[in-house]
Amino acid sequence: QVQLVESGGGLVQAGGSLRLSCAASGRTFSSYYMGWFRQAPGKERELITVIDWSGGNTGYADSVKGRFTVSRDNAKNTVYLQMYSLKPEDTAVYYCAADQSTSTLVSGRGRYWGQGTQVTVSS
Repeated sequence: QVQLVESGGGLVQAGGSLRLSCAASGRTFSSYYMGWFRQAPGKERELITVIDWSGGNTGYADSVKGRFTVSRDNAKNTVYLQMYSLKPEDTAVYYCAADQSTSTLVSGRGRYWGQGTQVTVSS
């Protein structure tokens, strides 16, 4: 069983930065692929980044590539999403998710999900 708790969301001006954290419980955190998703009002949930168990392999959606960076600290059971050059269109609820299968994770059917943290970018 893994429980995920996101934090770090808030209100920021366009061009600003935020760092989201996702703290996980459970001793097997390091065996899970982790992903960040977001969902804006009236839009479908979007996968924005995935990181493998080691942190050595990552992938990003085109919409955030070059602006967002995902990382993880397995010793702290935490995955991070550093967001730079934020745009109003980045406004959404951001969720972290975990699964031991990368294909399941990227399909949006990950086994574990956090409750989400709101990010609002003002213009």
